Amino acid sequence: QVQLVESGGGLVQAGGSLRLSCAASGRTFSSYGMGWFRQAPGKEREFVAGINWHDGSTVYADSVKGRFTISRDNAKVTVYLQMNSLKPDDTAVYYCAAHSVRWTIVPTHPKIADFGSWGQGTQVTVSS
Repeated sequence: QVQLVESGGGLVQAGGSLRLSCAASGRTFSSYGMGWFRQAPGKEREFVAGINWHDGSTVYADSVKGRFTISRDNAKVTVYLQMNSLKPDDTAVYYCAAHSVRWTIVPTHPKIADFGSWGQGTQVTVSS
């Protein structure tokens, strides 16, 4: 199990940028695929971005491709989500998650059930 704590959310105008951080605990962090999800009011939680444990390769939801970048620093046991060109539709609570199984590739279309450890979430609000 990995414990996760997100930070970096806030209020930003459309077109602006934010950088979310997810600090992890546990010596096994580097062996887990990681992901970011989000949940807007009245909507289901959805996948945003994922990053693999072994080579740092990434996958993105179509809605954020070209605008968001996920990265990880295993030395700092932290995952980041750089969000640029933000839109009001990006408003949501953003959650960091670790894959349920170590040494497992994050699939192209991950499911919530693929991830076993979750942070508490951080609110991102984009004003128009």
